[in-house]
Amino acid sequence: MNVDVLIIGAGPVGLFGAYYAGVRGLRTAVVDSLSQVGGQVSAMYPEKQIYDVAGFPAVSGRRLIANLVEQAAPYEPAYVLGEEAQRLERAPSGRLVVKTGAGTEITAGAVIVTGGIGTFTPRPLPAGEEFLGRGLAYFVPEAADHAGRDVVIVGGGDSAVDWALMLHPVARSVTLVHRRAAFRAHHGSVARLTASPVEVVVNAQVTAALGGDRLERVELSTGQALPCQRLVAALGFTANLGPLREWGLDLHDNRHLVVDSAMRTNVPGIFAAGDIADYDGKVRLIAVGFGEVATAVNNAAVHLDPTAQLFPGHSTDNPAPAP
Repeated sequence: MNVDVLIIGAGPVGLFGAYYAGVRGLRTAVVDSLSQVGGQVSAMYPEKQIYDVAGFPAVSGRRLIANLVEQAAPYEPAYVLGEEAQRLERAPSGRLVVKTGAGTEITAGAVIVTGGIGTFTPRPLPAGEEFLGRGLAYFVPEAADHAGRDVVIVGGGDSAVDWALMLHPVARSVTLVHRRAAFRAHHGSVARLTASPVEVVVNAQVTAALGGDRLERVELSTGQALPCQRLVAALGFTANLGPLREWGLDLHDNRHLVVDSAMRTNVPGIFAAGDIADYDGKVRLIAVGFGEVATAVNNAAVHLDPTAQLFPGHSTDNPAPAP
């Protein structure tokens, strides 16, 4: 695959970057190790209201991601999901070649890393991994997929509680299992959970998942057996820079990529924006990341064509093409 700009990370900042690259007339690919777009927002708090995105008094994580995808859609970015960016090489032409763990090779004139806090890996359940794709999942992208099913959600964070509240109106039953009595989720969400029809089982873990071709029931450490056709593991994610550590990039605290005011890293042609980028005075907010990735894209455009103008013009003078 040959593009002008490769964006690593399909969270809010990466998606806005895909839009902005389209504004600059750049062919763009977006790669992410997760199987869906949205990064931390989709993985951790899809139903949570976000209050500090300019122009939205409140917007759910799910709606924000959907809007960003819609905004970028007219420019047709290529999404490479479920694949981790691993190897970096430089072609004789000077272009960058990134290879994913699945073998996809993407050649780009510039790379913008917007990977948040790095590659997400779901924490596995103690039991039931053999039913992955056959009843076990790590995400709940659509409530309709769980309609009329017995759902067991494992976890005590925002994602677990949000998904339980989202699914109980459509599922046959929803049970939330947490290994502790205290929840990490926002207290307001926990209060809504307590007042809902969701059954909550604390101080318990899933010890077995049973069924044939598809999941049928789970057993808990409390001795309970629950009917279950949908098991959602919401135990959180581990995150790290992974193979990016081998790319020769300057790191701060071994976790963030050091950039200058143009969002350039120390490696020519590689930029960074969002939570993964670091500089003096950095504030890690989605709103800040949006501005950073716009800066990165515009400077990448000049990197690709030194005769190009840094300022892109106003969007009112250059509306997006019709979908």
